[in-house]
Amino acid sequence: MSGGTWQFVLLGLGVGTLVGMTGMGGGSLMTPLLMLVFGFDGGKAVGTDLMHGAIFKSFGAARHHALGTIHKRLVLWMLVGSLPMSLIGVWFSHRLGEGAVGLQKRIIAAALILGGIGFLLKTFIKGGVQASDETFLLRRRDHVIALSLGATGGFVVGLTSVGSGTFFGLVMLLAFPLTARRIVGTDIFHAAALCWVAGLGHVVSGDVAWHALLWMLPGSIPGIMIGSQVSVGIPDRVLRVAFSVVLLLSGLKLLEPLPGRWTDITVLAGLGLGVLVFAAWGVSHLLSRRSGPSPAEELST
Repeated sequence: MSGGTWQFVLLGLGVGTLVGMTGMGGGSLMTPLLMLVFGFDGGKAVGTDLMHGAIFKSFGAARHHALGTIHKRLVLWMLVGSLPMSLIGVWFSHRLGEGAVGLQKRIIAAALILGGIGFLLKTFIKGGVQASDETFLLRRRDHVIALSLGATGGFVVGLTSVGSGTFFGLVMLLAFPLTARRIVGTDIFHAAALCWVAGLGHVVSGDVAWHALLWMLPGSIPGIMIGSQVSVGIPDRVLRVAFSVVLLLSGLKLLEPLPGRWTDITVLAGLGLGVLVFAAWGVSHLLSRRSGPSPAEELST
């Protein structure tokens, strides 16, 4: 295992801010980075990622609770399925070979890429489930989807640590008429509870690198608090485009389609470009508030 302390702080800050804004990208990026950049073995990377996610996402969940962006009944139904299945996933992760887990990750990667493309198209094409700020009352169909999503996603999270945000966020975006900011809050709240259960399972198994975890927290906790606050002010369509980009990059990172380090370079370039575009939009938004109609209002129509 390599790497100092400040690198872990920066890693925590970047991932924390991304999760706070979109609810996605935590395990999909953190686990591979711990393995490729810091030399963690698969078990340590998964266990450290899950326990770290449990702690810093709890702060994000508390912030989203204060902002009123959590659908608590939906969280409850997902947890009924995800909590027990996450423990089964942890149990399987210690008995399956690396090849089986690798196959699981490739399947998830393909689903994330296809989901990101599909959701990007859905963002600009009307039809299907439409987001609304109105009160969303769960019906029997919604209970079944939430329970099935929890069971399937919980098992995947316990097995690979991937999916606590991307997998749940994608299905919620497609299945439920919630605005993007409410999906972020609901996703983070559910992910925090799920990561605690799965993470403690890995603690018992001795698969947590506490040095790395403790140094990531000074970056990830303020990162998720800042990202959570920012997400509330972002227009729904802009936030949904950000979701799609994170899904695509997460899937690309897991799939590793390019030789050598080219996949890492491509993902980092994509994230860097996204940050620049978002920063440019933020500056334009602040300037327009002083001089005329907000581009945020135009994007959200």
